[in-house]
Amino acid sequence: MPIYQYQCPHCQHQFDALQKMSDAPLSTCPSCNKDGLKKCITAAGFQLKGKGWYETDFKNPPKTTDTKKSKSTVKEEV
Repeated sequence: MPIYQYQCPHCQHQFDALQKMSDAPLSTCPSCNKDGLKKCITAAGFQLKGKGWYETDFKNPPKTTDTKKSKSTVKEEV
């Protein structure tokens, strides 16, 4: 779900709201209880480059794999 930023023109209160794209925009300010909230334009959380897209925000740390694991060998005595 996208995060939308709103600002009240009456009290200048700014806040973020997690909403579905199909939800109606919020209209009442939670701070002053007046109608007239405006959606703010914000930067996207990803960039389109080359042959695909790359996340720039909310990125998980890279998973590390230990490729230098030692293998124990068992010698057979004859």
